[in-house]
Amino acid sequence: MHQVVQAVILGVLIGGVYALMASGLTLVFGIMRVINVAQGALVILAAYLSYALFSHAHVDPFLSVLVVTPAMFVLGVLVQIVFVRSLRGSDSEELSLLVTWALALGIEGVLSVIFKTTYRATSPSYADRTLTVFGYQFGFVRLMAFILSGVLLLLLSLLLTRTRFGRAVRATVQNPTAATLLGVDANRVQTLSFGLGVSMAAAAGAVYGVIYPFNPGSHYDLISRLLSIVVLGGLGSLGGAVVAALVMGITEAVVAVEWQPTWASFSYFVVLIAVLLVRPQGIFGVRERAL
Repeated sequence: MHQVVQAVILGVLIGGVYALMASGLTLVFGIMRVINVAQGALVILAAYLSYALFSHAHVDPFLSVLVVTPAMFVLGVLVQIVFVRSLRGSDSEELSLLVTWALALGIEGVLSVIFKTTYRATSPSYADRTLTVFGYQFGFVRLMAFILSGVLLLLLSLLLTRTRFGRAVRATVQNPTAATLLGVDANRVQTLSFGLGVSMAAAAGAVYGVIYPFNPGSHYDLISRLLSIVVLGGLGSLGGAVVAALVMGITEAVVAVEWQPTWASFSYFVVLIAVLLVRPQGIFGVRERAL
């Protein structure tokens, strides 16, 4: 029983980080109907930026969030303007897959040239530190990453529910045509939202390298997990992404402890299929989008 509880704790901590990564993915889909399969590559890009800042400028990975996040926001805005904005028509969702997949491969190629394919890890002095509470261990880095993710997700939620921009975003999600007629600048909302989605990935990516070793190809496994989380939670649902990430994290950790670590990743897809058989739209998804 002790091992199971310890696994649940680990799963919650990791699930919080995955929730932050997936929040940007589900936000972009909800607003733009764009399936950004480059989200994993953007996380890895942010991990490399954080690694470079730590290695060459001795900037703490958690402090590097303050540098990496705004830089990646600007990159996200540019990507939306240059590559995504031109996608129009009934086949825009399918085209977004091709465009963002090409972007992911481009990022992987650039990183491979600059950093090679060797696995890297950001290793500050506290990387292996643990805290023990009531006999249960909390990895210091994972705990700090979870707190960071929780704070940023709370700020994102407040932005979407308490600000004028958030009202414009929610109006665009619910009925883009009506929102435009009421004076909402759809292009501006979409551009800023895409940048915001990328910045959420960047914040998680800045500390990702302290938790896991990574190389330019790490985005393949990462995007499969993020897509599973977004689909399980319900496409376009921020709350669903958070719940799904926690469910997936706990499931993976418990399976690794109770059965075998080799089955842990596969457990993602077992849970996904089981839920979709009962609720095809996901945990918090809706059956169809309002027209």
